[in-house]
Amino acid sequence: MAYLGLKDVVRQGWVNAGVPNPESVAAHSWGMAVLALKLCPDNLNLEHVLKLCLVHDLPEVIVGDLTPHDDRTTKAEDERKAMEQLAPEWLGLFDEYEAQSTPEAVFVRSLDKLDMALQARVYMERTDLDLASFIESARKTLGDHELLR
Repeated sequence: MAYLGLKDVVRQGWVNAGVPNPESVAAHSWGMAVLALKLCPDNLNLEHVLKLCLVHDLPEVIVGDLTPHDDRTTKAEDERKAMEQLAPEWLGLFDEYEAQSTPEAVFVRSLDKLDMALQARVYMERTDLDLASFIESARKTLGDHELLR
């Protein structure tokens, strides 16, 4: 049950940006799952989407939450090894998400970026921090999605 440690891994990007009491990676995964319940298109398998939301960041229990500014040369290999160790029964879900091999995985990657952008807005409302770069990063994946406005 080491994967429950995800509740204790804080989102490093928020830490680096100076956000006080930033969310955990588990809170982020939960946020994605709620967005999935609200936004999942009828042509996708919602149960599968929810599984991907919950599993996609599990390796961060071991490897930590890497940001785009970190050395990511061995990220894929390190995360896959961590997933094998933590929850080999969900390795197929993790591989699917990483490979973006299904429409569900592609949708979940969009939810990942959308949750980040929406969380940036929440933090900007609570603090005087400028987190627009997080929203712009999401726009690169999502385009001008109505929820980002």
